[in-house]
Amino acid sequence: MAGREPYSSKHRTALVLSGTGTSGAYHAGVLRALAEAGVRIDVVAGHGAGAIGALFTAIEGGPALWGEEGFWRQKAVAGFYAWRPALRALGWAGAAALALVLVPLAGLAGGLVVYPASLLLGLAGLDAGRTLADAYAAFVRDAFSAGGLASWVPRASLLLAAAVLAALAVAACRGRIAGRTRERGKFWWRVFGAPVDHGAVVAYWHTALWRLITGGARAPRPDAADLSSRYAELLTEGLGQPGFRELLVLVHDLDTRRDIVMAALTEPYRRAFFGRRAAGVAAAPERAGETLDLAGAERDLATDVLAGALCLPVVTEPWPVTFPADSYWRGETHRWCDRPGAIARLLEEVQAAGAEQVIVVSAATADRDPHTLTDLRLDGRGRIGAWLASEGAASVRDAVKAAAPAFRRVLTICPDYNPLGPLDLIGTYDERSDRVQLLAESIEQGYADAYRQFIEPVVGGADPTI
Repeated sequence: MAGREPYSSKHRTALVLSGTGTSGAYHAGVLRALAEAGVRIDVVAGHGAGAIGALFTAIEGGPALWGEEGFWRQKAVAGFYAWRPALRALGWAGAAALALVLVPLAGLAGGLVVYPASLLLGLAGLDAGRTLADAYAAFVRDAFSAGGLASWVPRASLLLAAAVLAALAVAACRGRIAGRTRERGKFWWRVFGAPVDHGAVVAYWHTALWRLITGGARAPRPDAADLSSRYAELLTEGLGQPGFRELLVLVHDLDTRRDIVMAALTEPYRRAFFGRRAAGVAAAPERAGETLDLAGAERDLATDVLAGALCLPVVTEPWPVTFPADSYWRGETHRWCDRPGAIARLLEEVQAAGAEQVIVVSAATADRDPHTLTDLRLDGRGRIGAWLASEGAASVRDAVKAAAPAFRRVLTICPDYNPLGPLDLIGTYDERSDRVQLLAESIEQGYADAYRQFIEPVVGGADPTI
């Protein structure tokens, strides 16, 4: 915890959610505890998976995240951030090719079992030994004849190669159809692209947001622009009413190398945040190109901001976003993704939105004591997750320290130990407790940490007269 003054519910408070992947489940547990304790939150902000909690909490949708049938408890979550189809196709092709090589070898290796068994049966005076040896000899003779393995193994190899080439061609065509027109490089880079697929996670949370807006109705989800407009309308009309909160969500624009901040704020904070632009006058270029006002012309980009926040840097394809022709970027198509170290910029933005004290929530363990090292993960998703968790924890620590002088109080909620990596959506083995920890436990951990680190010592010990 950092800051110069005691916590007070009378001060304008921002809740900042930081992290990737499984961090969203931890955020959900914290949100449940804060709601249960009646903690006042004026502004909710997030990046990465924190964008989910921010968008839902802003329209009183937190229970849909942490409930018994909540979105973070559904089986579909296990399919987030899977390897891209092209890589999976190559993996299965490699396994099939290995099997084609091993089948003839396995047939020959059977002799290591058959002939000793035949010898033992012969020593026991049984004719079955000779019968077994003769049957195996006949099998090998037929298998390696002109019409046997020598015939169908090359055919199977050719069919396998054709299937792999077809899968790669489809992957390349889908990349081109998806609007990736500004590309430069060899053909095979378009085929393989980023190794991890973001399609399932984006589609899931877009659908979840639609169900939240419609009260759980199974009506067909509208297109992205319509869904964004409905969300923006619901939020902006509800601001100031119980359960609704002001919103800040941050995403990174790879093409402009800038962070983009989407906000829905009440007056006078909206005018101060957007500057002259909120008054209908052109804003300074550096702010006009970096801010999206949900109460203004950019309301159709809300779902794009969510999708971009869910795209991991480098390992997934960025999310393509086409700006309106009358916007600052004049109809250009840019690529958006999350930036793990964006917590520092997000704290700057909540300060610009008038926040006086901040509660930062991160699922990444900040520090480790001596002799607490764990085994290194050899799987690809584990290695990616280890980097994301380490970078996220260091970023939160540095950002909180740097931002402390700008606020009355900066408080943090984070686990002392978290075996789940950002991409361990199906759970992971925890070697310290010698068991498998599932994603649902992260919700309960966030709930317990919020009470232990913030609600009981800070809220419970606060002077109500301050």
